[in-house]
Amino acid sequence: QVQLVESGGGLVQAGGSLRLSCAASGRTFSWYTMGWFRQAPGKEREFVVAISNSGITTDYADSVKGRFTISRDNAKNTVYLQMNNLKPEDTAVYYCNVNPPRSDCWGQGTQVTVSS
Repeated sequence: QVQLVESGGGLVQAGGSLRLSCAASGRTFSWYTMGWFRQAPGKEREFVVAISNSGITTDYADSVKGRFTISRDNAKNTVYLQMNNLKPEDTAVYYCNVNPPRSDCWGQGTQVTVSS
């Protein structure tokens, strides 16, 4: 089982940047496609971006294309999300998980708040 801990969230003005990290436990991290997901207040959790186990293939939600970049370091068991040109509608709790997500892998998430 993979255990995941997200970090790096915070409060930022519109147009600003943040870099999220997701640290994974376990020796099988490099087996998995990993994803970032987010849940805004009053909304369902949604897919943001995924990266293949090798890091070669990525898949972005249309709403973040050109602004967000996912990467991973399998040696460090960590996946990153670089978020640039943030918008108020990006405000949410951000989670990482394997992709497709597993119910037993959700962490506590990290809050991202973008002020206008």
